[in-house]
Amino acid sequence: MRTIPRSQRFANGAVSFWFRGTGLPKYRDPLPGDADYDVCVVGAGFTGLWTAYYLKKEQPDLRIVVLEREFAGYGASGRSGGRLSAEFTGSREHYARAHGKAATVALQRAMMDTVDEVLAVAEAEGIDADTVKGGMRLVATNAAQRERLTEEIAYLQEWGYWPDDIHMLEPDDGPRLLVDGAVASAYCPHAARVQPAKLVTGLARAVEELGVDLFEGTAVTEIRAREGVSRPAAVTDHGTVYADRVVRATEGFTPGLRGPGRQWPTAPVSMIATEPVPARVWERIGWEGREILGDTAHASVYAQRTSDDRIVIGGRDAPHRVGPGRDGDGTTRPQAIAELWHALTRMFPDAADVPVEHAWSGMIGLPGDQCPTVCLDRESGLAWAGGYSDSGMSAGNLAGRTLRDLLLGRETDLTRLPWVGHRGDGEGTGPRRVRTRVVHGLYRTADRRESAEERTRTSRLAGLAERLSGR
Repeated sequence: MRTIPRSQRFANGAVSFWFRGTGLPKYRDPLPGDADYDVCVVGAGFTGLWTAYYLKKEQPDLRIVVLEREFAGYGASGRSGGRLSAEFTGSREHYARAHGKAATVALQRAMMDTVDEVLAVAEAEGIDADTVKGGMRLVATNAAQRERLTEEIAYLQEWGYWPDDIHMLEPDDGPRLLVDGAVASAYCPHAARVQPAKLVTGLARAVEELGVDLFEGTAVTEIRAREGVSRPAAVTDHGTVYADRVVRATEGFTPGLRGPGRQWPTAPVSMIATEPVPARVWERIGWEGREILGDTAHASVYAQRTSDDRIVIGGRDAPHRVGPGRDGDGTTRPQAIAELWHALTRMFPDAADVPVEHAWSGMIGLPGDQCPTVCLDRESGLAWAGGYSDSGMSAGNLAGRTLRDLLLGRETDLTRLPWVGHRGDGEGTGPRRVRTRVVHGLYRTADRRESAEERTRTSRLAGLAERLSGR
C-alpha cells in the first residue's frame, strides 16, 4: 500500500475541512429556560433543519424550535463528502417484501427527485453551496468490479432506474475523467457536488428567517413521551421544552440519548482533502464535468473535485471501536487516513505529490437491517428519522418533507413510502458490532484479492461478508 509521506503535516479533526473553509460559526444563544412549542426538533443537521423548514413554510403559525448541542451542521451534515445523490437508502428486497415492488420503486424515484429539490431550495433561498449537478460516475478498475458494475446497472434498472437514469459509458462518452486502471464506468445524472457546511449553515439561516427558534449549545439529554395528560418533552441542560410533537433528528448523536424510539448503531465515515491540485495535473486527469466519483470496490470510496480544485475523497472507516460510536471533533485515525490516501493515489497517481491539507470524520447511523426509517408515534407524540447509512444529504431532505406531512396529519405519496413507520432491527449490540468488524475485514481482503489475482468473478470472501451482514 502506498503510504502518506511522513513529512506531510495536515489538520486532523476540527469538525471538517468544509468548516475550515467557511470558518466555525459563532454559537447562537442557548435555550433560555423552560419553554412551550407546537413542535420541538432535536438536532440541527439536515433532517432537523429540513423538517423545520418545510413545516414552517407550509404552516407559518406553527411555533417551532430546533435544539442543537453544538452548532448547526456540527455532526455528519457538515462533515460529509458533499455527495447529493439518488443512491438508495435501504434494502430494496426488505421493503418490497413488506410493501410491494411498486412502493419500493416509488422510494427510489423520490430519491431522484430529491436531488433537484435540494438544488431548487438552495437557489430560492440564496444559499451558495458550490453546487454543480454533474451527475455521478462509477468506475471499475478490475474484471471482477466490471462484472459487478454490469450486474448492478441491470439490478438498478429493475428497481426504479430507467436506461436514461443510469447506463454504462462508452470510452468517448461525457467529459473526460481519467481514473488509473479503469476498465469500465457508468454514469447517473441524478447527483450533484455540494459544499455541505455552506448548505447546512445557509439552511439554518433560512429556517431562522422563517421564524423558527434555533438554540445552540443546548444539550438534550432525554426525550420524554406523552404520559396521560402530560405533553412530550425534550429535557436539556438549560431547561425543558414541552411540545405537542417532539422530533428526534440526531443520527450519529443518538447513542446515549435517553428516550423511546428506534435506535441504531453508528459507524465512522472518514474524509481527506488535498491542497489545490496544479493545473498541469488537472490537464491529465480531466474531471471538467465535476461529477461525483465513486468506485465499485467492496470497501468503496467516493470523491469530488471542489470549487477551488482540490480532491476530497472519503469512505466508511473501519469499525475499530466495539461499543456505541461517539461523534467528537472529527479526529481521524492514521489508518483511515492512510487507506484514503492509498485510494486517492491509486485512482490518480498524477496527484501523488499533492499534499493532504485536512482529514476528518463523522458518525452515521447504520441500522442492522440496513433500512432507514421515518416514524411518527401519535400516541407518544414522538417522531424520528434516520439510519441513512451513506445517503444522509439527500435522505435527510426527503425525510424532512415526509415528517412535515406526517406531523400535519396528511396522507400523501410521501407518507406512503415504504420507509415510513419501519421499525426493523436497529439496536446496536456487542455481537453485531463485532460481526461488523469481521465483515469490514472480509470486504477489504476481497478487494485485495480481486486486484492482485486479476479475478474475473467476485471473491467468495465478499459473498461471505454479505451473508454475515444480511445484505
